[in-house]
Amino acid sequence: MSQPGIPASSGALSGLQAQNGAASASGSPFTNGPIQNELMSSQGYSSQLPGSYPHLIPAKTLNPVSVQSKYGGSQTVSPLSNYQGLQTLHRPPVASNAVTPSLHSGPVPRMPQHASQNPAATPVPSGSFHPGASVPPPLNWQYNYPPTGSRTNHGSPVSSGPALSGNTNLTTGHPYVSSGDPSLQNNFIKSGPAPPLVNSPLPATLQPGAPLGPPPTGGPPPVSAHAAQKASHRAVPQPSFNSAVNQEGITSSTNNGSMVVHNSYDEIEGGGFLATPQLTNKTTPVSRSVGYSYPSLPPGYQNTAPPSAAGMPPSSLSYLSGPQAFTQTPLGANHLTASMSGLSLHPEGLRVVNLLQERNMLPPTPLQPPAPNLHEDIQKLNCNPELFRCTLTSVPQTQALLNKAKLPLGLLLHPFKDLVLPVVTSSTIVRCRSCRTYINPFVSFLDQRRWKCNLCYQVNDVPEEFMYNPLTRVYGEPHKRPEVQNATIEFMAPSEYMLRPPQPPVYLFVFDVSHNAVETGYLNSVCQSLLDNLDLLPGNTRTKIGFITFDSTIHFYSLQEGLSQPQMLIVSDIEDVFIPMPENLLVNLNESKELVQDLLKTLPQMFTKTLETQSALGPALQAAFKLMSPTGGRMSVFQTQLPTLGVGALRPREEPNHRSSAKEIHLTPSTDFYKKLALDCSGQQVAVDLFLLSGQYSDLASLGCISRYSAGSVYYYPSYHHQHNPVQVQKLQKELQRYLTRKIGFEAVMRIRCTKGLSIHTFHGNFFVRSTDLLSLPNVNPDAGYAVQMSVEESLTDTQLVSFQSALLYTSSKGERRIRVHTLCLPVVSTLNEVFLGADVQAISGLLANMAVDRSVTASLSDARDALVNAVVDSLSAYRSSVLSNHQPGLMVPFSLRLFPLYVLALLKQKSFQTGTSARLDERSFAMCQVKNQPLVYLMLTTHPNLYRVDNLSDEGALNINDRTIPQPPILQLSVEKLSRDGAFLMDAGSVLILWVGKNCGQNFLSQVLGVQSYALIPHTMTDLPELDTPESARTIAFISWLREQRPFFPILYVIRDESPMKATFLQNMVEDRTESALSYYEFLLHIQQQVNK
Repeated sequence: MSQPGIPASSGALSGLQAQNGAASASGSPFTNGPIQNELMSSQGYSSQLPGSYPHLIPAKTLNPVSVQSKYGGSQTVSPLSNYQGLQTLHRPPVASNAVTPSLHSGPVPRMPQHASQNPAATPVPSGSFHPGASVPPPLNWQYNYPPTGSRTNHGSPVSSGPALSGNTNLTTGHPYVSSGDPSLQNNFIKSGPAPPLVNSPLPATLQPGAPLGPPPTGGPPPVSAHAAQKASHRAVPQPSFNSAVNQEGITSSTNNGSMVVHNSYDEIEGGGFLATPQLTNKTTPVSRSVGYSYPSLPPGYQNTAPPSAAGMPPSSLSYLSGPQAFTQTPLGANHLTASMSGLSLHPEGLRVVNLLQERNMLPPTPLQPPAPNLHEDIQKLNCNPELFRCTLTSVPQTQALLNKAKLPLGLLLHPFKDLVLPVVTSSTIVRCRSCRTYINPFVSFLDQRRWKCNLCYQVNDVPEEFMYNPLTRVYGEPHKRPEVQNATIEFMAPSEYMLRPPQPPVYLFVFDVSHNAVETGYLNSVCQSLLDNLDLLPGNTRTKIGFITFDSTIHFYSLQEGLSQPQMLIVSDIEDVFIPMPENLLVNLNESKELVQDLLKTLPQMFTKTLETQSALGPALQAAFKLMSPTGGRMSVFQTQLPTLGVGALRPREEPNHRSSAKEIHLTPSTDFYKKLALDCSGQQVAVDLFLLSGQYSDLASLGCISRYSAGSVYYYPSYHHQHNPVQVQKLQKELQRYLTRKIGFEAVMRIRCTKGLSIHTFHGNFFVRSTDLLSLPNVNPDAGYAVQMSVEESLTDTQLVSFQSALLYTSSKGERRIRVHTLCLPVVSTLNEVFLGADVQAISGLLANMAVDRSVTASLSDARDALVNAVVDSLSAYRSSVLSNHQPGLMVPFSLRLFPLYVLALLKQKSFQTGTSARLDERSFAMCQVKNQPLVYLMLTTHPNLYRVDNLSDEGALNINDRTIPQPPILQLSVEKLSRDGAFLMDAGSVLILWVGKNCGQNFLSQVLGVQSYALIPHTMTDLPELDTPESARTIAFISWLREQRPFFPILYVIRDESPMKATFLQNMVEDRTESALSYYEFLLHIQQQVNK
């Protein structure tokens, strides 16, 4: 185990390098933003760092004269109205005096490169993600992870090692590996000590036109996209804008003399950097609304909750005279023994269930997560399980105990969920000086002046400013500050958490305008949605916007203030894309709003007569990346077909005959172009969201990488057509409205810390892992979920509590740097029975689903299915052999796991993992994207839908929300047995709602809710309920509207009869029933029993 402040072993890091696709075929390492050498900052150097990747963007310089002649008065740029007869802009000639791309900075000696950092030492196969000829992994998951190679998470050493991809695995022998280059994943970790890694300094890049030598010491030179591009139209983006802002860590390249400059995210946010007195008077001016203001008193708090909720402070200041006796509610680990004595376990939790006799264990109301077995004083301060939950609410004391239980240990997070939460505007953010944990409700105050960290047990001093509580206006009660009273809190970050001024909100839209795209009619919907929501885009006066369209060429749009109408510029050279007039393509939204509106109104009509069928998606993405690199931001890409031209072109791989088999389906990317470009985007703080609107195979397995590794999202609308499929149009418009107007965080990073003895080894979600445990999130959105796997690296015998803390550092759309912190506290147990008692079956199923997606990609779909079944068999076998004293006949399970077999059966029938059906390959890939990126609550709904009877809704037990009455019908088992022909049943499957109406359904429901006089008159394509002036109609519509409001996507409603084509989908979701290719629930239980009793 590596110690705090000491890098992990080189063996581990070379394993990381291989996992991340660290070395490309050309030998360029994948680091996400360069890491500066310690010597540079200690000697006061402020060298420019390389800001992009030479394998994609060769740094060429253009002859300034030729640029002038090309874009001066002699070249007329045609307005949009003359599109058909437009002249094509060709590339300006490249200057003959090629500038040396990088110079070695003299005063810093070059250190030898360690083998783990040497690209040549880790050859990576080019263009292939296939596992090669490695031995196939075992079919079940071993949850015992050897301690060597993985790093405990409390010390956070300063790591400059290569970064990791979207899900990572730092231990050997574990069959779940990331979807990087699997052939290299398990080969690099060696046990035993290793010399610490040596950082080799990165060379300073010479920018064309930039002066040599260190910059002036007075402050950083102002860098603007305009100035950078004037120097050269092909210049690589200025590296001083390369990296995002600090303390959860990136890289620094300038020192303005007014603040301490730290040179990597790891150093500042992570370990090694001891807390220093924070500079309060030198923060970057940020527009923020300050809550309570106290002149000449320590800075106060801003609470976004309404005043009544916040508890307004009394108007008079109550300074207490003289020293006060210190009292603290006994919450810390040092008071736990007394607190735990008052606990009583729920007798229900100790129940043993024979599932063969009691199959119907599904509760009639939504399943609630189990409450940790903690004293109520601690539990009431704990983190909301919707934000942060653990698969085991009772954490095993040792890895041996965890191995014995055969259950996975991991966390599921929804860190940026829309919330009203307390916001602290204090200039002192109190953190542990050893492990950098943020002070939280579960620390212990030893006395008024000292607190003990609940993760690494370091004793820290309480800063003077923290002694005063502005909410109560009392001095000397640090334990009553909001930071110590709230498990979820947000801080306004001072300037020490920034490496550059917070970036402006930048939105770039990239539209496919090929013949196929125009046929779907999607441009009308998207442009109209943009027009409707233009004023609602999150941002401020600095918001920037731009547009690119593409078919076989790339079209840019100049929206410079002062133009009478937008101007179109066409670049036909897709082999080596350049940016014409870069300063006018991303424009201030406020200053150019009329031009933007003009463009959105004319864009749908401009390409109506196009005959261009080719799609140069790859070059268009490269162009968009170059345009956004100086600032970062969000790229929204709309694509309707398989890319066919230029880099990133793909070939059809789907074979309809193989759709239903679990073997030989193409779930791995066919090229690494999109992954590499995504890593480049991540390094420049650009996230890519992909909207795929396609009726034909588009290889989402390959295209999805652009979003996965850049922390974007994928949206999929199969068979989108504005006339033939109008419900998809409605769905796109509703989801676009949410997408365009929801909260967004830019240039974000997230780190998850846990108590000493626990370690995190694998991450799941859409991101890029920088160093060993820092997730790079160029954009973070409130609809994204994440998961991590953990192991017990050291025995937890000395503690009764463990804590987990996630810290998300981001820039808000208003330009504020903020830190959102969630802290979860759980008890430690020493018996197997207690481990099973605290199992969270939904969280376990969600984590297994994430693991199964990885297994499908790195091994095969059949391996993943077998591993899911074995997860149930192994855990129930462990329970039977180690916990049950008398072996009764039947399938005996602990009450906490009574739904485990049902949820795993539902996963086996979910689109990601099902066999025997003709699921389209893109639909399967999209379902897997959703598993990786959705918060647990939505993942469970798409896996195991809710079924309700709705023809007899009543107000009994209804919710009352904002003067609306929402009926709450009971949830039914997913079996045809529960249906009756004289009723109507609504299935909520997350992204779709299906209302099945029985043949003998009562006339009352038909006329009062559906507005038809007989069953035969129900339309075949009914997707909306009429709003009738009847109580039955009001209840049904209120219930369906309430279900839709619970989620960020828009589920289409289908009203179906017995002969409707959608009935097959409805029956397919009946997971307890048998299908041609899958067992019924009862048959599955018999199979599990047979395996358990072996």
